[in-house]
Amino acid sequence: MRLLAIGDIHGCSRAFDALLDAVQLRVGDRLVTLGDYVDRGPNTRGVLDRLLALDETGCLIALRGNHDVMMVEARRGALEETEWRLCGGNATLASYVPRGTTGRFSDVPPEHWEFLERKCLDLYEAETHFFVHANVQPDLPLARQPRQQLHWEKLGAPQAHVSGKIMVCGHTQQRNGLPLNLGVAVCIDTWAYGLGWLTCLDVASGHYWQANESGSVRVGWLEEPG
Repeated sequence: MRLLAIGDIHGCSRAFDALLDAVQLRVGDRLVTLGDYVDRGPNTRGVLDRLLALDETGCLIALRGNHDVMMVEARRGALEETEWRLCGGNATLASYVPRGTTGRFSDVPPEHWEFLERKCLDLYEAETHFFVHANVQPDLPLARQPRQQLHWEKLGAPQAHVSGKIMVCGHTQQRNGLPLNLGVAVCIDTWAYGLGWLTCLDVASGHYWQANESGSVRVGWLEEPG
């Protein structure tokens, strides 16, 4: 059984599919996706469809990221909608309609809203690691972490968490396309929607797989903590 984590997908469905093909999920694997499924990339709809299919298998532990939060909150009012659209929401809605058509909230299937609102978690704790989208306060127990920290706080220079467990996170872009190992924390947002890669990390072994939107795949091992 493997404990696997995938970084920020951001609508990159081709990279997501190629990555899953490379990883070849096995019975008993746990797959933690770190959020930011939506916005910026070309096919949010395809990403959420694949996540729903994975959820049906029972292997998926899906966290929510700040972009997922923004999408849900965008329906509250004009200000929230405008902010979300400026941060990639237009690309998300465009993935639900024919090219050249303006997407609307009503074009998003109810099961996609349900997934983002109710099925995603704010954090996940395992035996030796814990998983969040963005960051935590090191001196607070995981159950007491503020959502602002979990969804929005950049990595900076993290300190060891009071649990003694290693944090696996996304959110802070590693534009060189390589996972960042800081010892107490590992960041696997490797800029999938930009010029980087989408990363899946086997947290026990340090082995990782990567894919990009052209369908290219590569593998590697976490470097020693910097």
